[in-house]
This record gives sequence, C-alpha cells and structure tokens, in this order.
Amino acid sequence: MAIGEAMSEAHISQNNDRTLEKALTNRIIDDYFDNSESWLRAILRMCIFSLAHLNRKPVFIVECPNQAVAKRLSRKTYPFRGLVYYLTDNLYSGDRTLFCYQESKDGSWRCFDTSTNSWKNLSNLRSRS
Repeated sequence: MAIGEAMSEAHISQNNDRTLEKALTNRIIDDYFDNSESWLRAILRMCIFSLAHLNRKPVFIVECPNQAVAKRLSRKTYPFRGLVYYLTDNLYSGDRTLFCYQESKDGSWRCFDTSTNSWKNLSNLRSRS
C-alpha cells in the first residue's frame, strides 16, 4: 500500500473514525514526550502518528493538520530520534521520521524526511512490509 494512499484514504471522508489512532497518539505523547516543552505536546496533539515500512525499514510518520505545523515540527526533530525503537523495541530500526501534511490543492502529501533533511512529495511512494 502506498503511504500517500493510506494517509489520503484516512482523510478523504469526514466520516472516518480515527478515535483509536488518536488515542494511541495521545498515549505516545503522554509517555514519550512527557518531559518535552508544553508547546511541543500541544502541537503533537493536533497530529496523528503511524508506523510504516519504507525499503523494509520502519519509519515513524507524523500526519500534521497543515503546513505550518509540519514545518515547525521539521525544525524540532531531536525529540523524535529513537521513537521507532520506543514503539518496536528494535534497536537497529533507525530513527527516520516523516512530518507530513496534505496539500489542499490536489490532495497530495508533502513530507519532511529526517533521513535526507528535505521535503518530498510522497503521493507515489510505496512502502513494503
């Protein structure tokens, strides 16, 4: 499944119930970001967290509500290092994070990739399990 497709499907319909994802996101914020600044925790509560695989390696995805939130988080990547390990208990899984927001014009996803420190359009990106 394409990451962009999975995220787009989740946001296409206002009727989609993402209560479980939001509850898990809040739990991760409470557990992992407990000692972070309050502004960071407040911004993260507007986001949805997910875990995917790119090139057979896990990647942590932060779905942001808009470009401003994604850009602010992309400048504060240090607290996200090690989060994949925290979620998977895999010491060798890496620390790659994508901060994504959906473009309102065409529905594509723009993501900041911490592995390259650059912004990418992920509409055609495929993940592998």
